[in-house]
Amino acid sequence: MIDIKQVRNDFPMLHGKQMQGCDLIYFDNAATTFKPNAVRDAIDYYYTDMTCNAHRGDYDLSYRVDSAYEGARTKIARFLHAQSKEIVFTSGASESLNLVAWGYRRKFVREGDIVLTSESEHASCVLPWMHVCQENGAILSFMKLDAHGRIDVEALKQMMSEKVKVIALAMITNVLGHEAPIKEICALAHAYGAIVVVDGAQSVPHMPINVTELDCDFLAFSGHKMCGPTGIGVLYGKYALLDAMEPLTFGGGSNARYDMCGNILLKNPPFKFESGTPNIEGVLGLGAAVDYLDAIGMEQIHAYELELHRYIIEALLKMDNIIVYNADAQSAIITFNVKGVFAQDGATYFNAHGIAVRSGLHCAKLLLDFLDTSATIRASLYFYNTKEEADRFLDVCAKANMQSCLDVYF
Repeated sequence: MIDIKQVRNDFPMLHGKQMQGCDLIYFDNAATTFKPNAVRDAIDYYYTDMTCNAHRGDYDLSYRVDSAYEGARTKIARFLHAQSKEIVFTSGASESLNLVAWGYRRKFVREGDIVLTSESEHASCVLPWMHVCQENGAILSFMKLDAHGRIDVEALKQMMSEKVKVIALAMITNVLGHEAPIKEICALAHAYGAIVVVDGAQSVPHMPINVTELDCDFLAFSGHKMCGPTGIGVLYGKYALLDAMEPLTFGGGSNARYDMCGNILLKNPPFKFESGTPNIEGVLGLGAAVDYLDAIGMEQIHAYELELHRYIIEALLKMDNIIVYNADAQSAIITFNVKGVFAQDGATYFNAHGIAVRSGLHCAKLLLDFLDTSATIRASLYFYNTKEEADRFLDVCAKANMQSCLDVYF
């Protein structure tokens, strides 16, 4: 069981912060999360006690940084049940997903091949493959969604053939919050020789992930959505695939040698993908975030969030003024609208009551036709949110209507 009082003590952003004269309730955790003291301390320690570059020096201070940097890689590998050599540091999930698309395309995706994705995906999952298909003459096709917006596995089976080379999808989508059956999809894809690229931005921060059991080929996620710093992300990839891929960037740190004739010998993964001075503070901060989440327990985090999610959904479904788009989602994401109110006006109304939610398309612009609405409001929870915050949110929801939202402006 999570000690919510102790957890909240660890986050400075949860104390004394106000918005519009009200105590802040932060329900935009799918966009980014608050940072515990342990993450700030890890970054401060790097800058105050061991500032130098990584993998560059032959002196004691450099060795300390190298050890801490690679130690963070080992922590993250253990967190995912992977090997350290399968963990590539990037700037975030978006770069990780682009790295796969552009690094994998030349050798493995050719004219007439098929890449499968879905309408519910984040732009960072769809757009790289859209460009790859345009460049290579491959075909981008969309998996059918069921009436709730989930991947229809039976329909997917009908789409599979030897021409399918890639399936790219989120484990948990960022608007509807549905969990895809990744293990089942991976088994299906591998039977046809295809790979599965998983956007883990909304799953890795919230639930236990075992890439070995899932048997996914790639998994991408961002540190800032799991209590870590911004500007740091991870790409997990099966080593043989990473070894066969080309990097996005070239430069110092990624090569073993090169000559004037253009012969380049790259280092082995993951280092061939990490050219230039790395985001050392980000890596160390993410390592501290993983330690922090591990100490709480990912199973406990997931169970707590689902309980809070159910509590809010059950109350929202009793309100005639609220439209809920994902009542059956098993995640921390609640997507809704106030009837008769444009989503951004609704979000402004919540802001006037000190509640931070997101409105708009949520970087999933292909989902508009499926939802039959121009935009939605998204409330996204994390393990430091409380039932008391949920009650205040629900009270504001109950009073929301066209007039109350207009009153914010006048």
